[in-house]
Parts: sequence; structure tokens; C-alpha cells
Amino acid sequence: MPGRLRSLLALLMVGAGLAVPTGAHAAPRSATVPAHAVPRSATVPAHTAPPDVAAAVAAMQPGWNLGNTFDATGADETSWGNPRVTPELLAGIRAQGFRSIRIPVTWSQHLGAAPGHPIDAAALARLREVVAWALDDGFHVMINIHHDSWQWINTMPADHDTVLARYNAIWTQIAAAFRDASPRLLFESVNEPQFAAGGDDAALLAELNTSFHSIVRGSGGGNTERLLVLPTLHTSADQVYLDQLAGTITALGDRNVIATVHYYGYWPFSVNIAGGYRFDATAQQDLLGMFQRVHDTFVARGIPVVVGEYGLLGFDRSTGTIEQGEKLKFFELFGHQARVNRVTTMLWDNGQHFDRTGLTWRDPELYGQIRSSWRTRSGTADSDLLFTARSAPVTARTITLNPNGTGFAGLYLGRAALRRGSDYTLSGDQLTLTAKLLRRLLKDRTYGVRSTLSVRFTRGVPWRLDVLSYDTPVLTAATGDTGSFAIPTAFNGDRLATMTATYADGSYAGPQNWTAYKEYDRTFAPDYTAGVIRLTSDFFAEVTDAAPVTLTFIFWSGASVTYHVTRTGTTVTGAAG
Repeated sequence: MPGRLRSLLALLMVGAGLAVPTGAHAAPRSATVPAHAVPRSATVPAHTAPPDVAAAVAAMQPGWNLGNTFDATGADETSWGNPRVTPELLAGIRAQGFRSIRIPVTWSQHLGAAPGHPIDAAALARLREVVAWALDDGFHVMINIHHDSWQWINTMPADHDTVLARYNAIWTQIAAAFRDASPRLLFESVNEPQFAAGGDDAALLAELNTSFHSIVRGSGGGNTERLLVLPTLHTSADQVYLDQLAGTITALGDRNVIATVHYYGYWPFSVNIAGGYRFDATAQQDLLGMFQRVHDTFVARGIPVVVGEYGLLGFDRSTGTIEQGEKLKFFELFGHQARVNRVTTMLWDNGQHFDRTGLTWRDPELYGQIRSSWRTRSGTADSDLLFTARSAPVTARTITLNPNGTGFAGLYLGRAALRRGSDYTLSGDQLTLTAKLLRRLLKDRTYGVRSTLSVRFTRGVPWRLDVLSYDTPVLTAATGDTGSFAIPTAFNGDRLATMTATYADGSYAGPQNWTAYKEYDRTFAPDYTAGVIRLTSDFFAEVTDAAPVTLTFIFWSGASVTYHVTRTGTTVTGAAG
């Protein structure tokens, strides 16, 4: 689901007691409640899928989403900016190690009038062509009803019969069209189901899932035993929704049914807001709790699980919303937990990860971490950035390693192994770089990355460590407008982590006024090439006129710089503080 279609789902911030809008993929979750504190139902009986079903779902790992393509709400698969799907694209994805592909499909714009709601023949034929290519390539393939969930299915409380009839008409035609397709084709009943106020959401979703199951099974042919994928409400992994779906699956009594949820991380970390710019203990516990609940509710009872979408919500704007090392730690732990909990995962990619024309990864380092996590753990560290102030003497510096069950195998500069003792020391998980080594790495001490080291472990991918020279950034006065205000900034080799915004009385300024920390990229963003920090129109749209705002910019070196802005109508003035 693209960022431009951010849904109105809410994240309940338990600690603050305030409702906060989530990103496009985020399902509501009690973000601050640890997994062990959430009661789990003990009344759902064991399901136990046949060994061949469990094996089939395991064989789907890892999976990839063909996002922003057939799920686009425009005229065709290119309307959201991606190229037409080709056999070469699918072969390119297969060559990356992916074994399954989820093809989200939005049907609204391809449907005729009631009562039959015929699907446009050309659109269906094109989907069948791409599905056939994927199956011929050896993929397991999943198709679904996608953005229809918020376009019209969500009106079911007020328009029950019309919605159900339209939903049933779509699945009746899909089931007929793919009746004799390979058993490696899976059907997913609906993506991220949600309903407007006024109904019993759990009952409505159970009705849709049950109707879907009945239509597909009743269509005969290969559909009598085809693997069917059923979502939780919002595809959330909150315990209440897992229990609801477990009850539906038990009532169906069909062992060829799979459960699905989506996961985009602890929301503040996922979009870089509310001070959540690090993959800290809270963000880690959110991930661990999700896998624990999914395992205990489904996997341990013999119901296979597919995480049909995963990633970070900030990626919908820019993969740079989350700092590189922090995102790598997220994906390393996610892949490990998927393995140990026997859960199949499908990476959400709307074109921001795999270049569908060049058939290469836009961020090879990220892909390398993801791919490695399918097989083993990798060591990491508390950061991938080591800052040394240019204005200060060079001294020894220590970083904390996170071996993640691996062993330390050496510190390298390029292909050259550095010498233990003279270049570095290691005591437990504390890696110390000597002053002698740092003086050599920093060279002439001009600003920015001066050298890149590689921490190697006995398994997995190495951990990259950039050694940077910096001084505290300098921000200068500016005048502009609310459309896009640019603060002239000499970054001096530093990198921006986050920003707070407060009024003189200490209250919070700008959007999401439940937190001082504003959302990266949505309200502010650095432009290192242009030498500015930009404040967006979204930020000023919720700033009180003529009320001075104090901004604090927090950098990855640990430096903080204060700046003051005042909006007067559409005019903005700013000055260093």
C-alpha cells in the first residue's frame, strides 16, 4: 500500500493515552505493552495442518510483494509509476532468492455493474498472464482483493448486502478463472480489512472470510484443496485479533487454511517520530512480541502463518527516513525471529527496493542483510557511525558489539586485516579503536566519512563502520514562506537524526502535538547537497500564527543545535538561538 494512500487506522499510545494516526500499512497495536503482558486465549483447540501444507508454506520462504502494480487504483498496472511486469522482472526476482510472490490486486476500477459485477476481460487476462509467468518460474503465488478494503468493503456496516454481493461476485469470478491453476497459487481473502463505525468488526470479517472460503471450495477443481489465506482485522498481530481469526479458522475445520498478518515495526521507529529514531529496546520488544503472539496462537497449534507484508513505514517516503545501521538491525532481528518461529515472510516492495528496470537493488547493503537473515544471524554494533570532532584531539574510541550468537572474526580496512593490540583491542563486546589507528583513518580530518571499516563475524554479513570527522553544525538566519522553508545549514560532516518543536510555554508545536519529536521527512528533512534543512508545509499548517517556535535539531554525533522560527501568515522568519 503506497504512502500517498495512508489509511486512517489509529495507533493507541498506551503510555500517553492519546490516539495517533498510523502509516499506510500500520495496524493498530498497543505499542507499549510487552508481549508477555498480553493475555493469550487458551480455548482455541489445536488445528494441525497436514505436513504437506506446512511444507508448502515453508517452501514459500522468502517472499516478495509486487507492490503498486496490479493494486494501483488507476487505469492499469503502470498508473503508480512502475513499469509493466515482464518475464525478465520475475526471473530477476527469482534470481535474488525469492520463492514466493504476492500480487496485490485492486478490482474496483475493473468491475461492471450489479448484480453480476463482471470483471473486465482484458484486466483479468493480463493478471492471468503474469500469474502464469510466475508459476512457470517456480514461484508460489498469492493473489487477493487489495485496496477495495478501504474503497468500499469498509462500508459494510451501513451497506451490508451490497458489499457482500460485490465481494462474492469478485471471488466467484476469480475462483472460476483460476480453478485449474497450479496448487502453488494461493488466494488471500482481503488485504488489511477494516470497517467504518457502526458494526461488529470481528463478525463482519468472519462473514467475509467464511463466504470467501465457501465460494472457493464450492467452485471445484483445484480450488477444493487450494491453500487459502485469511487475515486478522487490519492484519494486526494484536492478541484480540489473532484470537478472533483463530476462532474463524477452527470453525471452518479446513486444514488447508493459512493465517496472515502484516508487520511494519514499532510505529515511532518505523516512521521516525516521538524520539523513536533508534532500534532500541522498546522497538525490539515490539518485534519480539509480535512473533511470540503469532507463534503461540497459530504456529504452535499447527496453523501456518505468512507475514504478507513487512518493512518500515518510513520507506514509503524515503528509505533514508530510518538511519542505515538502525534499519539493518531491525531486518537482522526480523529475519532471525521469522526463522526460529517458522513464519514465512513477504517483503513489501512498491518499487523502492528492487529496480524493476535495471533489475538491481537500490540499497545492496540492505538486501544483503535481508538475504543473510534468511539463513543465519549476523553480528551488529550499537552504531555504524563513529564521529570524531575535528576541533578536538584524537583519542581512542569504543563501540559496543552485538554478536547475536556469532563470534568476532576481525576488523578490516578494505581487504587488509587490522592488528589486534596496536590498531584495536577487544574486551568482551567492547571494541576499542586506538588513537593511533584513528589518526591514520581520519587522514587530513576534512569533514565527512574519512574511512570505512568492516567488523567481521564468524557468520552472516560484516558490519560496516564509518569513521567521520565533524564539528557541530551551524544554522543561520533565513526568511521564507510556509510552502517550504529552508534553513541554511553547514552540516560540518554531521548527520541529522531528529527534531523537536516547542512553544515558549513548553507545549508541543506542529503536527502530532502529542510529542515534541516531529516526523522525519513529513515535517522536516535535511538536504546535505543543498546545505539546508527544509521545514515542510505540513509542519507550518499546524503552527500557531505569530507564536515563536523553538526547534532543537539532534544530530547523530550527539550534537544539538537550537533554532527559532516564527510564522506570520505565509511568511516565516528564522534565526539561530
